[in-house]
Amino acid sequence: MRAGRIAPFLVLAGATLLGGWFLQEGVAREENVYTQVRLFQEVVDYVSEQYVEEVDRGEIYQSAIDGILGQLGDPHTSFIQPREYENVRIRTQGDYGGVGLEVLPRDGRVTVMNPIPGGPGGRAGIRPGDWFVEIGGEPAEDLDVDAAVELLRGEPGTEVEVRMGRPGVPEPIPFTLRREVILIKAVPFATRLSGDVGYVPLQAFQSTARDEIRAAVDSLRAEGIRGLILDLRGNPGGLLEEGIGVTELFVDDGATVVETRGRGPGQSARYDAREGPAFPGLPVVVLVDGGSASASEIVAGALQDHDRAVLVGTPSYGKGSVQTLFRVTGGGVLRLTTARWYTPVGRSIDREVGDASAPRPDHAALALSGAVVAVEGDMERPAFRSMAGRPLLGGGGIVPDVEVLPDTLSNAETGAVRALFSQGGAFNTVLFNYAVAYIQDRPSLPEDFVVGAAELAGLKAALDQRGLQVPDDVYREAERYVRYRLEQEIALQAFGDEGQFRHTLRWDRPLAEALALMEGAGTTRELLAAARDMPGSTAARAEAASAEVAAADSVPASR
Repeated sequence: MRAGRIAPFLVLAGATLLGGWFLQEGVAREENVYTQVRLFQEVVDYVSEQYVEEVDRGEIYQSAIDGILGQLGDPHTSFIQPREYENVRIRTQGDYGGVGLEVLPRDGRVTVMNPIPGGPGGRAGIRPGDWFVEIGGEPAEDLDVDAAVELLRGEPGTEVEVRMGRPGVPEPIPFTLRREVILIKAVPFATRLSGDVGYVPLQAFQSTARDEIRAAVDSLRAEGIRGLILDLRGNPGGLLEEGIGVTELFVDDGATVVETRGRGPGQSARYDAREGPAFPGLPVVVLVDGGSASASEIVAGALQDHDRAVLVGTPSYGKGSVQTLFRVTGGGVLRLTTARWYTPVGRSIDREVGDASAPRPDHAALALSGAVVAVEGDMERPAFRSMAGRPLLGGGGIVPDVEVLPDTLSNAETGAVRALFSQGGAFNTVLFNYAVAYIQDRPSLPEDFVVGAAELAGLKAALDQRGLQVPDDVYREAERYVRYRLEQEIALQAFGDEGQFRHTLRWDRPLAEALALMEGAGTTRELLAAARDMPGSTAARAEAASAEVAAADSVPASR
């Protein structure tokens, strides 16, 4: 009887004591925060009132804000001043032009991820991996991406002078870019390749991406294709809903497409496919590279996780974070990373900046096109399993099932090409003018034309006439690159996007591997099996990483 009465008393007493502890802990925390705020204000007061030289109090607060955000080590988080934000808002809603460059922060620099095909930046010769040193006479080292984009935008027809850094080139390269109204078509063309394989390049996830992909694939299926190659190389992303919409065309209704994880209210969410697939059973290969980012990585990761496609190429960019805009006192805007993207099986898309444990490429090579290519080698990545149990690699970005580097230059060729790069936009201007004149002189130019010694000599003479300093030995060493660029430009100007694609097809190693995969694969299952046996398959790396994790988990904990 007495024991039955004592127990409730003990429970009540325990709850009272525990509640008192929590209350005291909460008070202590509030007092600690209050003390820190008072401390900060006292330091600001002493500095602004007593420092030997006059200091602007507003600048002190701004420096403090910059310090807080800088401490996060996140290039996607920034504070936008009221005037800057209003200018961006007005310009993005009005009839303003740009230079056709997709830029993202990388290693503390505003870096070009991909020139928009046919845009002023790409025509001038700016390449993926180039970074801004100066924009319109203003040093770019302290600019965030928004500020850099603001300087690059302007009235169509106006010019902006930029100076670009480039790996391996000691001095910044000058370019003069004429702004244009940039109109991007999601799917520039769609075509049927050998073996009845359809090819669809997707350039950006704008508001019509899903509809354009569906129309392109429907048209190719009417022509009798038995497989599809979806090219996401150089695609910088775009609208999330379009990324989900494109994925929905291939995966089952209700399948998870992507997940966000964050701490704030509403920041953790899961996005599922909302309707059945439009192309069930169609074997698909997706091409990715270091220029595939954001929504491109969401699509590629989801199709890989659901065993719906084979990925070929090089690891993607690793832009997998969500930024939310918060209006703050004074009219400014805090752009804050509030969540990260994860694939259906839980792989982080984000390649976290400043994380010393994050995987880093072994070295970089120069592709035949002049683009910088990161070479991963056998660097360590965490292991995952697809929905069907296939071994996959995580660690930021999307690692393809079959890694295939583009055609790359030798060390000697790389040195010669970098010497050409130092001439800046002048080399590309001469090349463009020569290509146009070449076409005008040949009104019946066949699509299978080949640039020979005479054309290379003619271009060299045009460079000399322009006064560009390109030594003969450098020009000879860079011949493969020059031939590729000249044929690429001639084909683009003469035959458009699809004509250029077909003419340069013979140099496209990742696409050749994708076609080889498709040759003997009549179903998606056969395609996945063929990928395991291809040179460059990442399955062995993923299996080894998975075995290491299993071995570590099986070791008894020490006691």
